[in-house]
Amino acid sequence: MKKPLIESEIFSQFLSSRRSTRDFDNTEVPKELIEQILKDALTAPSWSNTRPFKIVIASGKVRDEISAEFQSRWEKLSEFRNGNIFNKAKIIFHRKSLPNSNWISIKPYVKELSPRANKVGKELYSWIGIKRGDRKARDEQWNRNYQFFGAPVEMFIFVHKSLDIFAASDAGLMLSNLILSAHARGLGTCLQGAVAIWDDAVREKFEVSKDYRLLCGLALGYPSNSKINSFQAERINPAEILALAKT
Repeated sequence: MKKPLIESEIFSQFLSSRRSTRDFDNTEVPKELIEQILKDALTAPSWSNTRPFKIVIASGKVRDEISAEFQSRWEKLSEFRNGNIFNKAKIIFHRKSLPNSNWISIKPYVKELSPRANKVGKELYSWIGIKRGDRKARDEQWNRNYQFFGAPVEMFIFVHKSLDIFAASDAGLMLSNLILSAHARGLGTCLQGAVAIWDDAVREKFEVSKDYRLLCGLALGYPSNSKINSFQAERINPAEILALAKT
């Protein structure tokens, strides 16, 4: 039997040690380090080796400008969600802050999946001391998505519309490699569906063909010592995702 490149137990421990980072320090990520994790990401399998995705990397001034635009839109969208009928009518009329790309990311979870999402949301907010009825604090925490949690680098992942779910599958495989490569090098990451609702804000800064749709964002940087980074979401039992054989 061929000797494994890495001990299986060590590998499992490495995988289980990964956490989503929701607060970063301001240390810059070297370009050569970003290039290496991208190379690692592209070792993932792909549908006929098509690699049907594009990655936009925002840092420095461009990153800050996109963040500021997102936060401005979120402020108005938050007013829409929590405001009276007159405020809602005003925002609908101007429309700029309303989602214009990936609507799926703001749809409610279906009955089968919502308990997991509700559980992790409740536990996360409780972990950082935000009460269930405190809408202001919850909206401020959600706004951290649009600050990219303080990460100096924000990646935006676009997928080619021609391959539909297969493009998203390929992007997921690539992102898994990228995230684990970053983790192995002491970097933190956080996947963000929240940024996928305004792709035009990203397209204003980067040339991305309309054949590509914004799937998600990925905050990248060095984790801070904030308490939120020690939060651990529940790892479900494999039995929960297995379909049973028909009898």
